[in-house]
Amino acid sequence: MSGPLAGYRIVEIAGIGPGPFAAMMLADMGAEVIRVERAGSVRGPAPEGSHPDLLRRGRRNIAIDLKHPDGVATLLDLVEHADALIEGFRPGVMERLGVGPDECLDRNPRLVFGRMTGWGQDGPYASAAGHDINYIALAGALAHFGRAGQPPTPPMNMVGDFGGGGMLLAFGVVCALLEAQRSGRGQVVDTAMVDGSAVLMTMFWTFHHTGMHDISQRGVNTLDTGAHFYDVYECADGEYVSIGSIEPQFYAELLRLTGLEGDEEFAKQHDRSHWQHLKERLAEVFKAKTRDEWCAVMEHTDVCFAPVLRMDEAVAHPHNAERQTFVDAFGATQPAPAPRFSRTEPAIERPPAFDGQHTVEVLADWGVASDRIEALVESGAVRQA
Repeated sequence: MSGPLAGYRIVEIAGIGPGPFAAMMLADMGAEVIRVERAGSVRGPAPEGSHPDLLRRGRRNIAIDLKHPDGVATLLDLVEHADALIEGFRPGVMERLGVGPDECLDRNPRLVFGRMTGWGQDGPYASAAGHDINYIALAGALAHFGRAGQPPTPPMNMVGDFGGGGMLLAFGVVCALLEAQRSGRGQVVDTAMVDGSAVLMTMFWTFHHTGMHDISQRGVNTLDTGAHFYDVYECADGEYVSIGSIEPQFYAELLRLTGLEGDEEFAKQHDRSHWQHLKERLAEVFKAKTRDEWCAVMEHTDVCFAPVLRMDEAVAHPHNAERQTFVDAFGATQPAPAPRFSRTEPAIERPPAFDGQHTVEVLADWGVASDRIEALVESGAVRQA
């Protein structure tokens, strides 16, 4: 394995969304991550090729029956050799299975026990079901996405599940691993998507306290599509470009390249009473050229400009192509590991695996005796695809 986390061993209890995303990030950075699936999900030999879920990339997959006493014992054996465990069940589920923090830290006092939930381990909502849209709503984020006069617009599930959830869990696990190196003691990392989404709003709390952001309205502020100099504009071909000319020198470049330099109506950049009118005028200007024509005019300038690209277009863009922001790995185009390191280069080491594909192999590699592996398979406590 390559990457800055090479040498760390992490057990991932299988889930969906933010948990697998955190595990993917840790595996991308070189950690040996073992994904533990339910034994009942294995219904035959693993198919040819790789699993289509790219969030599973970079790690081997085993299947354990955590309702079987020998399955629980097997997971605790793995925990004994692990640096961290991450799980995404509702509060109390791991405890009821007999593999909660107390049992795991008793077996391995240095273990980092990473927990991923929507609402957190406590609080009035803790036991309720939810999804990204609900977590970012309660965090005070969703209310501020959208245009003036329109309902809030959910930004797909990137803010709660992935930014405020999976990425925060990966960060928390690494923080706890660093602390464990000094103290020799593990701990529980309580990652909640509602907390993470709230943290992502910190700058807007600053803007609120300093009078720069009106939280009573959406779509009227500098960064929420209220400003004419920070928005997307449709082009003659129906495609879009993005403009982010906030600073005065960048705004001056916008006016110069759109032919509006010297226009008195655009002179007072931050006079909000004129923003809607100026946005309508800019919209007319951008409608006069295609997206590619505007790229020819504005790319590589200080306008703060970029074409609005679909996923397939982003892969082919020269900047992304040169930096290899996207890679073809194991038969699928996908985002490359990030961030980048000058020495310990991260990589996608393995294709996404099927449930139980590596059960016997992993148990052997993690020190389980061959006769015990045979007995576990025979009893159904573990299952090999």
